[in-house]
Amino acid sequence: MQGAGIYIFYIVGIIILLILILYLVPIGLWFQALVSGVRISLIQLIFMRWRKVPPSIIVRALIEATKAGLGEIKRDALEAHYLAGGHVEKVVHALVSAAKANIDLSFNMATAIDLAGRDVFEAVGMSVNPKVINTPPVAAVAKDGIQLIAKARVTVRANIKQLVGGAGEETILARVGEGIVSSIGSSKSHKEVLENPDSISKVVLNKGLDAGTAFEILSIDIADIDVGKNIGAVLQMDQANADKNIAQAKAEEKRAMAVALEQEMIAKAQEARAKVIEAEVKIPLAMAEAFRSGNLGIMDYYRLKNIDADTQMRDSIAKSTDKPKTKK
Repeated sequence: MQGAGIYIFYIVGIIILLILILYLVPIGLWFQALVSGVRISLIQLIFMRWRKVPPSIIVRALIEATKAGLGEIKRDALEAHYLAGGHVEKVVHALVSAAKANIDLSFNMATAIDLAGRDVFEAVGMSVNPKVINTPPVAAVAKDGIQLIAKARVTVRANIKQLVGGAGEETILARVGEGIVSSIGSSKSHKEVLENPDSISKVVLNKGLDAGTAFEILSIDIADIDVGKNIGAVLQMDQANADKNIAQAKAEEKRAMAVALEQEMIAKAQEARAKVIEAEVKIPLAMAEAFRSGNLGIMDYYRLKNIDADTQMRDSIAKSTDKPKTKK
């Protein structure tokens, strides 16, 4: 029994050793590279393991490049790009696609685009097959005050040389929207824009909106134009309402001042009436004092009463003559 156990132990150890050797020495990859025309030694594959570089990725990339006729790609360059955080497969795919499409794309440019965070394979595909970008609705007002809402389709092609450091789709959309607003705003009437929507495309396309971007604008087509609000009329109504509110405020201010002035006049009249009443109250007292002191006699008093009665009679006669006569 002990001999059988030792025998099994040796077999298991040999199997583990073989697995370890096959892992460290990828003979399958070496043979695959050999039959594909890629010259790479087993020592180099073992060193890739130690450098934490997957040999399968590098070997497959070298095989694809060799079969596509890209002889300038080196193993060390692929390893360096992988260690820098790049996507080796996408770079090789992009180089093969660019070569087939007669696009000038070097290995250094492809790796720079990849490390910049852009999908280099997708960029090459966009250079071959242009991409259509739909703009959101853009509202603009013509000179006659009518609002127009336009939608455009922008056909762009990737500019390989501007992918590193170039602006993206958001900049293209913003510039196209700005151009549409400027073109509609410079039109004398909204009818001109509705009759010739291609005039917007021509004006916007001639502005060179793709400068400094990662794309090349091929065409700008107006997909739809809708008539919006009459902004001119709305502004005039708002101005009229504002003028009305100002006039009402001024009128209210004048009314308040008139009421205050009236209240002040009433207060002054009441004050004057109070002084008259106070003076009238003092008259009998003064007359009594005059009688006591002998400054006023009884005949003088009667004479004053007669004058007062005569004055009241004249006033009543004057009031009766001032009233208009009514027809019977």
